[in-house]
Amino acid sequence: MENNNLNILQTTLQLALSGTAIYDSSDWGKILVSDRDRLRFLHNQSTADFEKRQAGEGCDTVFVTSTARTIDLATGLILDDEVLLIVSPNRRKYLFDWLDKYIFFADRVKLKDVTDNLASFTLMGAESAAILERLGCPKLTERPQHSHELDRIEGIEVRIAIGTELGLPGYQLICDRANAPALQQALTNLGAVTVDEDAWECLRIAQGRPKPDAELTEDYNPLEVGLWDTISFSKGCYIGQETIARLNTYKGVKQYLWGLKLAGSVAVGTAITVGDEKMGVLTSCSEVEGEVRGLGYIRSKAGGVGLKVMVGDFEGEVIDLPFVRHEYPS
Repeated sequence: MENNNLNILQTTLQLALSGTAIYDSSDWGKILVSDRDRLRFLHNQSTADFEKRQAGEGCDTVFVTSTARTIDLATGLILDDEVLLIVSPNRRKYLFDWLDKYIFFADRVKLKDVTDNLASFTLMGAESAAILERLGCPKLTERPQHSHELDRIEGIEVRIAIGTELGLPGYQLICDRANAPALQQALTNLGAVTVDEDAWECLRIAQGRPKPDAELTEDYNPLEVGLWDTISFSKGCYIGQETIARLNTYKGVKQYLWGLKLAGSVAVGTAITVGDEKMGVLTSCSEVEGEVRGLGYIRSKAGGVGLKVMVGDFEGEVIDLPFVRHEYPS
């Protein structure tokens, strides 16, 4: 990447944190779940408690295998008669087919992939609320994460949900595909700077947002990832529940996802070592103006924040991640 591009990337990253930036997330999968049993169905298929949710609320949830290995981290927005699932781009078809497989004869559940019908944007940064206010939208900041409502921006019907995929201050905006250019223009006219895929990946790694085929694979479970807040430990049976409950009860989590500050860029899949012992593996890595950040799983016995490690030929230090949360055995 040329120096000019690096400067642009650094500026964009700073705006996403302290100003206002916009990311086009329209290619993220969007699946509508409808009919009478929709909440019970999702309650039984993922880690979150859907049955207690009301229209206008939402939550993050994890879809896992029967042995609690991660498939995807998704967001569910509860509508009046439907649930809108927002899933990772590369899990759109997989999750649709996976959910469809678990709809049995007596279930009153319907699925519809509406990804091609809906556009979505992530408006993030400290000034994002101010931009929405200038566009005539009411303050939503007093409401819980993922609360949402329909509003109008420049005459366009937009569903506005509190929170971003990165845990940064901001909002998710969802509208019909046909209205996407006009909505994006309205936001950029008030100073929102576009975040491209390179900047998004840097932000994702810095925040610790796990993604499929990197941090979310069949090698890891949600407790190792640090997605404790997406899991209900009090609800009844769901796919993968027995394994997750056992790991929690018996403090059986053997490794955790951590951030890494690295002295140089390293290939994904490189071993993380402490002394002569392999303690983990690097799952993601990015560099901005010589500052290298990574994500990796490290065995819990090795330690946490501040631990000095080697990743390939480069020194590294374990750092905290804003997006995930770890609970340690007592």
